[in-house]
Amino acid sequence: MNLLDVVLILPLAGFLLLLFLPREREQTIRRVALGFALLTFVLSLGLAVGYRGAGEFAFVTDKPWIRSPEIRYHVALDGLSLWLVLLTTLLTPVGILVSWNYISRRVKEFYALFLLLEFGLIGVFVALDLILFYVFWEVSLVPMYFLIGVWGHERRIYAAVKFFLFTMAGSVLMLAAIIYLYTYAGTFDYVELLRLQAAGNLAFRRGEELLLFLGFFIAFAIKVPLFPLHTWLPDAHVEAPTAGSVMLASVMLKMGCYGLLRFLLPLFPQASRECAPWIVGLAIAGIIYGALVALVQPNMKKLVAYTSVSHLGFVVLGIFTFSQLGADGAVYQMINHGISTGALFVLVGFLYERKHSLEIADYGGVATPAPNLAAVFMITALASAGLPTLNNFVGEYLVLQGTAQVNFRWAVLAATGVILAAGYMLWLYQRVFFGPAPESVREHVYDLKRREWAAMLPLVALMVWLGTASETFLPAIRQTNAWILERARTSGEVRVQLSMPREEAKP
Repeated sequence: MNLLDVVLILPLAGFLLLLFLPREREQTIRRVALGFALLTFVLSLGLAVGYRGAGEFAFVTDKPWIRSPEIRYHVALDGLSLWLVLLTTLLTPVGILVSWNYISRRVKEFYALFLLLEFGLIGVFVALDLILFYVFWEVSLVPMYFLIGVWGHERRIYAAVKFFLFTMAGSVLMLAAIIYLYTYAGTFDYVELLRLQAAGNLAFRRGEELLLFLGFFIAFAIKVPLFPLHTWLPDAHVEAPTAGSVMLASVMLKMGCYGLLRFLLPLFPQASRECAPWIVGLAIAGIIYGALVALVQPNMKKLVAYTSVSHLGFVVLGIFTFSQLGADGAVYQMINHGISTGALFVLVGFLYERKHSLEIADYGGVATPAPNLAAVFMITALASAGLPTLNNFVGEYLVLQGTAQVNFRWAVLAATGVILAAGYMLWLYQRVFFGPAPESVREHVYDLKRREWAAMLPLVALMVWLGTASETFLPAIRQTNAWILERARTSGEVRVQLSMPREEAKP
C-alpha cells in the first residue's frame, strides 16, 4: 500500500466510522468529518511532493480484484490527475467548514455522504481499470443525488432526479462501450489497451471507433456539461446546499473534462479528430451562450451555474485543438475553475445564510455592513472574469493561444466569452455590494467570521498563486499532455497504415 492508496481509502474509512457514531452527537460528527478531510488533504500534499512521473504514472498499485472477468484494482497518478486529486482533497474540508452551521438536520448522514463523495471523486481520477473507473463514477453519483434531494431547497427532488437521470443516461452508454471494448480486446486495463494499440493489435473499423467514441463522449459531455446537454446543471446548483454546489462545480464537472482527455484522445484518435470540428462548435456555442444567459440571471446561484457552462467550454475547446498549449490551458483551467467558481458558490452561500435569499434584487449595499466579505467577493469575481495576475487569466490565455495557432476564427469567437465574463461578474458585484443598503441588508448581513475566513483564505491564496506562479503547476501537466497528444498522433497514424480487417486486428 502506497500513499495514494491511503489518500483514497481515508475518506471511505471516515464514512464508515461516521455510520457507527450516535446521531445525537452532532459536534463530534462534524469534528470527525473535518479531521478525516484535513488528514486526507495533508497526506495528499505528499503526492505532489513525491511526484516524479515525468509524464508517466506514479504511485502505481495494480492488484487483482475480480478473477473472471478480470477486473483489477489498478490506480496511479500522473500530471493530469495529480492536481485534480489535490483539488478534491482541498475542497472537501472547505465544504465541511461552510456546512458547519448551515446543515442542522440529519447531520450524521450529510457528513457521511460527503466523505463518500470525496472517496468516489478521488477514485475517478486515479482508476486505470475501466470497470473500476466506472464503479467510482457511479459511487460519486449516489451521494450527490442525496445531498441535493435531502438537503436542497424547495425544488430539490426535481433537481436531484433530473441530475440522476441525465448522468445515468450517459453512464449506460459508457458502460456499453466499455463492455464492447472488453469483448474486442480481452482486457479492461487502460494501460494494456494502450499497449495493444501501440503494437498494432487493437484497431477498429471507422464505424466501430466512431460508436465507441460517442458512447464515452456523451457520458463525459453530459458531465462537463457541454452545450446543449447542460440543462440539468442550473437546477442542480440552485437547489443544492452550498457544499454540494461547491463539489459539483469544482470537482464533479471535471470528471467529464478529465474523461475526454484521458480516454477519448488516446484510445480513439481518429474519431476524436473527425468529430473535433462540431465539438469545437458546441464548445464555442457554450462559451457564448453560457455567458449571455448568465448576464440576465436574477438568481445568484443560477448566474454562477451558467458561468460554469461558459468556462468549461474553454476546457473542451482547448482539448480538441490537439495542441500542446490548448491542452495545457484546458487542464489548468479545470483547476482554476474549481478554485474560483467553488469560491463564488461559498460566498453566495454565506449571503444566503445571512438573508435567506438568492435573488440579486433582494440585496444592495452589502459592502457597508460587510466590507471584508465585499473585498473577498471582489477578488473572486475578478479571478472568474480573467483578470491578469489571477488564476483564470492563465488558463484562458493558454487555451486561446493554442486555439489561435490552429484556427484564428475559433479563438476570436471564444474570446467574446472573456469580454462577457467581465460584464456579468462586475454587474453582479455592482448590484449586490454597491448602492444604498436596504434595512433588511443592514439588519441581517454581517461580515466574515473566523470559520468563514478559514474556508476562504486558502482559495484566495490559490487564485493569486495560480495566476502569478503557474510554473509551479504546469510542468507536470505539460509532460502528461505531451504524452497524450503523442499517443493521439501516433495511434492515428498506425491505424491508417494498418487498415486491417477486424479478425487480424484482434490480439
